[in-house]
Amino acid sequence: MGNLAPSKVRWDHPSDYRHAASYGGDVSRVRANMSPDWVAELSLAIQSRACRQFVLFGNVHDQLAIDGRFVGVGRFIQDEMLRSMEVIFSYDLGNGLTVERGEKRLAQWVPSAMRALPHQPLEAVRFVSRYLRYLGNLVAVGRGEIPQAAVMIRGIDQLLPVHGAGFEHSSLAYLVREWGLAVPFTELPFVSLLIADNLTEIDPLIIFSPQVKVLRIPLPSAEELQAALLLLQRQHPQTILPSTNLGTLAAAVGGVSVNTLRQITKLRAHGRQTLQPEDFASLKEEMVERDAPGLIEFLESTRTLEDYHGQDAVKQWFRQDIALWRLNDLRALPMGYLLSGPIGTGKTYLVECLAGEVGVPIIKLKNFRDKWIGSSEANLEKVFRLIRALGRCIVFIDEADQTLGRRDAGVGDSGLSGRLYSMVAQEMSDTSNRGKVMWVFASSRPDLIEADLKRPGRIDVKIPILPASHHGVGALIAALAQRYGLQVSEPDLRGLESLLPELLTAGAAEALVVKAYRVARTQDVHPAEALKRSLEGYQSAVPQEVLEQQIRLAIRETTDLTFVPEELRHLAADGSAQT
Repeated sequence: MGNLAPSKVRWDHPSDYRHAASYGGDVSRVRANMSPDWVAELSLAIQSRACRQFVLFGNVHDQLAIDGRFVGVGRFIQDEMLRSMEVIFSYDLGNGLTVERGEKRLAQWVPSAMRALPHQPLEAVRFVSRYLRYLGNLVAVGRGEIPQAAVMIRGIDQLLPVHGAGFEHSSLAYLVREWGLAVPFTELPFVSLLIADNLTEIDPLIIFSPQVKVLRIPLPSAEELQAALLLLQRQHPQTILPSTNLGTLAAAVGGVSVNTLRQITKLRAHGRQTLQPEDFASLKEEMVERDAPGLIEFLESTRTLEDYHGQDAVKQWFRQDIALWRLNDLRALPMGYLLSGPIGTGKTYLVECLAGEVGVPIIKLKNFRDKWIGSSEANLEKVFRLIRALGRCIVFIDEADQTLGRRDAGVGDSGLSGRLYSMVAQEMSDTSNRGKVMWVFASSRPDLIEADLKRPGRIDVKIPILPASHHGVGALIAALAQRYGLQVSEPDLRGLESLLPELLTAGAAEALVVKAYRVARTQDVHPAEALKRSLEGYQSAVPQEVLEQQIRLAIRETTDLTFVPEELRHLAADGSAQT
């Protein structure tokens, strides 16, 4: 099939511009042979002839910085990676079948072939198959030189969706699979490339075909982003100043596509705005959230672990992990945490405090479930792509028992929960992510989270977040009262001791303090008296038996009893919780 490696293309590599000044500032004169990993992998697979059919998914609509210009991924594959192909077909639902290269060759087959190229998917695929069988016949009779041919189908997930049915769908799937499996297609200098946004939206008959190579095109690496920023700097020098450290900026905006980076830069340039170093963090969040609208959000917080009251053993553990992370000593870092405890104990608040201290992005997964078939899996796949591209980050999943799905959820959701569970489990078990991606689950019902998701290697540290008890209740109320400007002394608290609940969550304590603040402001009474009136009418929003059950569940899940206050450790062996 010839050498298909993109050797003639010249990639813009930031390292080649270190001495651009010596060329009079003309950085276009300096080049390097650099390409993304997926390019080399695809080239090797094509040259080896081990595969004739490829499924490309992921960041397929992005652009690459090449030869001082931006080139779309699809156009790059067609013009560079398939440059030795004499005949190239392309197909998408909007444009129908198109001959990108080789019209004269097709005219040798049927002179009128170019006059009415089919638009409907099944007829278009049949047209390509008939041409390939014609080439196979030429080979069989030993006539003439056989042209190398390729076909690119864009949006294969729309042509052959995961839950497609009917005669036309089955016929189309059969013909497309034939290109990679059957003679004469496998004996010809021919390759087919099937392109989609999300792998999970493609009919399994295609992606699980034995001769198909599935290749993910990831979001751009820091080097690729730096090359893109270099071109953008040349185009918009008033927005990305020559003094800007492009390496720092590329690292700061990791997790975004080149398309989005160009869009934001153009908007800033139109508004005559300059990108400053302090803009990097907010710029990254703006671009990543734009690439995954409604699926994720960045947790921003001015709080630190100092603002979290109690549970000193937990805070010490987190600080030790943060120290190891900053030292790049990753071997002892957990793959993930599980924060479990009764509702209202401050699990989400603890993560917010962690966000203000850790110094890496903390991403909160929002509702990625969708009513449309295949959309939930596609949303989750997009989230995973962003997580991988961000580098070091923490992924926070609140209400994990409801969000993550189950291995066997029955027939009520058509198997959706099981598929989501499988995707999350596979992503979490990737040990190459240790020290890069840390998962944090929060749940008041950890017993409802699948055991496989909580096992070591996915969730290594399980921490109970428990209500204050005994003397801890007074200290919690005092700390919260101080935040609201209510000055309560220790003698005041001792006078209220008989009214203090036996167990009090952080949420309930804040509700008490807010009520006391209201009483103090509206009735003009001393803070201690306001607290007394609030406590006299206090009734827990959570029944005591439910609270104790959730405490036992959290303690039973913990990986280390040092996380449990001594006065509550007796609950660790206090019978089995009723679920």
